[in-house]
Amino acid sequence: MKFKSKKLTHLNNHPVMCIIMNMQKIPINTYNSPTVILELIYRLKVKDVMCSNLITVNRRTSMREIQKLMRKESITGMPIAEGKRLVGIVSMDDIITALDEGYIEEEAQDHMSSKLIVLEDDMPVSFAITYFDRYPFHRFPVLNRKKELVGIVTSRDITTRLLMEINREIDRIERVTGYDKQTGGETHQVRTFTVLKHDFENAGGASTEIKKRLKKDNRDPRLIRRAAIASYELEINLVVHANGGEIKATFETDSITIEAKDTGPGIPSVEQALTEGYSTANEWIRSLGFGAGMGLPNVRRVSDEFSIESSLETGTHVISKINL
Repeated sequence: MKFKSKKLTHLNNHPVMCIIMNMQKIPINTYNSPTVILELIYRLKVKDVMCSNLITVNRRTSMREIQKLMRKESITGMPIAEGKRLVGIVSMDDIITALDEGYIEEEAQDHMSSKLIVLEDDMPVSFAITYFDRYPFHRFPVLNRKKELVGIVTSRDITTRLLMEINREIDRIERVTGYDKQTGGETHQVRTFTVLKHDFENAGGASTEIKKRLKKDNRDPRLIRRAAIASYELEINLVVHANGGEIKATFETDSITIEAKDTGPGIPSVEQALTEGYSTANEWIRSLGFGAGMGLPNVRRVSDEFSIESSLETGTHVISKINL
């Protein structure tokens, strides 16, 4: 997989790029890494980073033939499969040992590794990263829900995909986030926050940052409280009910506009969703203390201007404007 030099140059001096380029191996530090990396490793699935263009052989293939295939295809691990079922893997270390001990002409079934650690294609990339830290392997086979072999993941696959996604994310931020932009003679600032589905650990982060900004501007505490309620309720709705999304806060000299956008699933009945106490949250969500059915009613109550649009196809867009 190749990158255009223009894109790499664009990121060369970015702190996130420096961290990725200086990484010698997975895992990424999931405690201290920049937020953009953490968001990506929790959002991406193993199937998004794995190599699915597989070359496999059967158990009767000789170690010599596998050696030739590895050299030809420039790979360091060969899956042994029967149809779509994974039965073992031969690594470069296995080939070297076969050469040293003189059984390179023997069949793979006698020397392959059959006790395998595998990943599932629907797992978050964070699982794959922890596997590279936990086990002394350079690659992991990937199975689907039917236990069929569908790919292989290496540390290089992960870092390559992260480079691509970080590049896209920086481009997106440059397009949608501006600081001290001039609009109609008035200065305003736009802040955009990514919200992940069921990320309860970080839920409320956007609301906290919005509140900090308003306090820094010495706004009335009562108005700060209204903005905090609106942003928090919208953020929690994205965590609980949507497949994630974005919170965007636009700070004007005389108002703050808070928008929440997601890509689905939409709200079947907006009228019901605006009714106090109505909620579609399941028992698990309720056991965590969320899903009381007061989110959108609270947002509408504290807003000077409020609007909501929702579609089962495209998701939901809520706008709350509070005059300062």
